[in-house]
Amino acid sequence: MLNIALIGYGKMGKMLHSLAEAHGCCVKAIIDPAHPEHAGKIDADLLREVEVCLDFTHPQVVMDNIRQLAALKKNLVIGTTGWYEQMDEVKKLAEEHQIGIVYGANFSIGMNIFDRILAHATDLMDKFRAYDVWGMEMHHNQKADSPSGTAIQLANTIIKHHGLKEKAVFEKVDYVIKPEELHFASVRGGSIPGVHRIGFDSEADSITLEHSIRNRSGLALGALEAALWIRGKKGFYSFNQMMDERLC
Repeated sequence: MLNIALIGYGKMGKMLHSLAEAHGCCVKAIIDPAHPEHAGKIDADLLREVEVCLDFTHPQVVMDNIRQLAALKKNLVIGTTGWYEQMDEVKKLAEEHQIGIVYGANFSIGMNIFDRILAHATDLMDKFRAYDVWGMEMHHNQKADSPSGTAIQLANTIIKHHGLKEKAVFEKVDYVIKPEELHFASVRGGSIPGVHRIGFDSEADSITLEHSIRNRSGLALGALEAALWIRGKKGFYSFNQMMDERLC
């Protein structure tokens, strides 16, 4: 069994806890200041037996968590988004403290397969410029960031494989969008776990690709797979890199 700690005990933390034992992981510590029954601060003694920490917290606290856990030489799975502008610092922390870190905008196995399907579809559609491409993502009204990290990942995939699109526009568009811009809209409402939709549209017809999460179990299972994979490793990895290794 892999000894893990859950940093953050919201909906994802609880889902991870419920699935951990059946998937080869033992929860040794839970840290969440919002839950009095659990420790509120990262503590070396509390994490003494822990091999990998899984962070599903909030963009405002995740960097501080990463710094503290890296200093304790704990390998990390980072499921929180909203910190990617500081990616260089996180890479340096992994190198400096000789730990393993794997991060992902979306730990769903299905979403990562969807990203590969999108890359191939974009390669095909790029040969026919009658088709313009757009994106949209929808999440529950408690999600703390917009656009989603997954939307950014999918937009980057499109831009990488499209000969015309150079920039993703996630904010409100109050002008005629430029041909080189990819508009990727966000919707927040209700209890939607997560929907990502990509459209290729022409005057004649439209092709739509969609990935829809039914619940958080798929994300939790992917995160637990990542925790097992990063055990004993050193370096900075994306979930996509883990998937590449598994698929090969």
